[in-house]
Amino acid sequence: MIDHTRYPVEVRPLSPEDGGGWLAIFPDLPGCMGDGETPQEAIADGYEAARAWLAVAEECGDPIPEPGSGGESGRFVARLPKSLHTRLAARATQEGVSMNTLVVSIISEGISAHR
Repeated sequence: MIDHTRYPVEVRPLSPEDGGGWLAIFPDLPGCMGDGETPQEAIADGYEAARAWLAVAEECGDPIPEPGSGGESGRFVARLPKSLHTRLAARATQEGVSMNTLVVSIISEGISAHR
């Protein structure tokens, strides 16, 4: 089974006309997306869709794109003060998500607010 969590995800808000909430899309996996009321829910739903997309492609013998082949790498490295890292880790644990998922949702919300 292919590791679906290696595929980069893009998260953006949905307009009220589109029902509101958030949309998660996978540039490497055409038509693969998920949605949710929060960025975290959209990401979780999206990764379930990615798992299913990859399973069907594998079963049908379709080509499987390499992670990151559909756009930017999705990789971002930043140095954080230890105190900020500690706060992020605690919040991720409290919300039951990975720190990566939490940071992606915080960045998505911040970028959306500054459009």
